[in-house]
Amino acid sequence: MLRSSGPIRWIQIFQRGQTYMKTWPNEKRLAVVFPENRITRATRFGVRFMPPLAIFTLAWQISMGGQLGVAVATAIFACSLPMQGLWWLGKRSVSTLPPTLKQWFHELREKLSDAGQNVEPLEQEPTYQNLAELLKHAFQQLDKTFLDEL
Repeated sequence: MLRSSGPIRWIQIFQRGQTYMKTWPNEKRLAVVFPENRITRATRFGVRFMPPLAIFTLAWQISMGGQLGVAVATAIFACSLPMQGLWWLGKRSVSTLPPTLKQWFHELREKLSDAGQNVEPLEQEPTYQNLAELLKHAFQQLDKTFLDEL
């Protein structure tokens, strides 16, 4: 888990969130079980559209004679939405898997190993980041029906 304090920890969580978002396989069949697909889609949308929306809202409210405080608050809120998604993803990525998912994780690792794929040994409890990497590898190397067989 993250042990440093202050701004560096925040930056690390956001970086881990970005890494997790890039690693998580965007497969419809996983969306039924995991919220990651919805969170990553919303976060990507927010990263792309919220900063321009914040600037437009700020400029529009100022040009219409609105209060500066309300305009700034609206802009900050719009920019904070994608950051909330990255924060959630970063925290989720370092969380250990619950027992049922841990068992499924090990079964999938065994299935990949049986298929002749190189699976690196784990030195700690599996996390959601480990699961994302394993699922990405499985979707690339195995038949997509592997989810049915587990």
